[in-house]
Amino acid sequence: MTDASPSSPHPPSPGSPPLSTERLINELQSFGVRLLDPSAGVGSRRGGAGPSDHKALTIDGRTVMIPVHTAAAFDSPYVVRKPGDDGISTVERDGVGVGRVAFPVQPRFYKLQTFDGVPYPQIAVLHGRDVLATTVLQTCIRYGSRTKTCQFCAIGQSLAAGRTVARKTPEQLAEVARAAVLLDGVKHMVMTTGTPATSDRGAAILAESAFAVKAAIDLPIQGQCEPPDDDLWFGRLKAAGIDSLGMHLEAVTPAVRARIMPGKASVPLERYMAAFAAAVPVFGRGQVSTYILAGLGDAPAAVLSMCETLVGMGVYPFVVPFVPISGTPLESHPSPSPDFMHAILGPLSAMLRRAGMSSGDVKAGCAKCGACSALSSYERRPGGRAP
Repeated sequence: MTDASPSSPHPPSPGSPPLSTERLINELQSFGVRLLDPSAGVGSRRGGAGPSDHKALTIDGRTVMIPVHTAAAFDSPYVVRKPGDDGISTVERDGVGVGRVAFPVQPRFYKLQTFDGVPYPQIAVLHGRDVLATTVLQTCIRYGSRTKTCQFCAIGQSLAAGRTVARKTPEQLAEVARAAVLLDGVKHMVMTTGTPATSDRGAAILAESAFAVKAAIDLPIQGQCEPPDDDLWFGRLKAAGIDSLGMHLEAVTPAVRARIMPGKASVPLERYMAAFAAAVPVFGRGQVSTYILAGLGDAPAAVLSMCETLVGMGVYPFVVPFVPISGTPLESHPSPSPDFMHAILGPLSAMLRRAGMSSGDVKAGCAKCGACSALSSYERRPGGRAP
């Protein structure tokens, strides 16, 4: 297993050159931050379906998710001061100001409830600054088994805590999506799902949900599920209103997949690659993506090798630093160091530019949002280098 722990206990000294935006985001996502005013901005939460244990911060015009409830964050050299009257906070590293951040405000749709009496935040929540996200099915065939569950997953915690409902109906999703667009200017939506005990692996649930939302409001939607057994589902998802599709690898080598997510690893890499090849012609180049968690044991070279293959197929590899979630088997696993992430995101951003692919061209979903990784900031710098 590759050591994914920070390569040094502290970030660069205050006397070093200023960090570029992408390197600062890397630092904050690896080390986390200590908030002197935890109540600022959209409320954070511990545990539950991700991104969790984070706080949304806006840095240089980009809203990103930064760990605030992890063990690393409690000891982080980075501190975010209480916002001033202008809503701006100072980020300090070892007592020296290194940047300024703002906090997205609590969305207005959070105050409402559905026609059948369910609070809107139990149906869908705000991610980043302008993304509506929902787990349509909050249960998974793999979650209840110690021998099958993904070691990083907390999908059941949100349900157990009463923060959500097990199955969101198409009507509820359509109602909340419409309100989120009209009241808070939401720009796109992410629909993910736990894996049901059906061969479509959640595609059917996503299709009926997307169809209802599109009938209520014109909102780009990303659907996320494991590869269905039948490739015909890709056309059905597209016809139902899914604009982009996510099928998430999380880890890229068989050994790490088997150790970290033993149940999901029963769907082999070969099936994922075949599914990617079938989905790209349906959704378009760059509109199929996969989520890769860096720091679970895959070496940077292995991640980049997989990314090169994916980009060549027209699949956008969204690589994010692993952040442990409270209450999971990996809650004490360290996040990757900033240098570890830089070794991946710099070359990957150059790879994407050469292929003519960009997060900005993705119609909807995690890659377009980009809040959980510095990748989109790296895309704006030649070679991912600091200015």
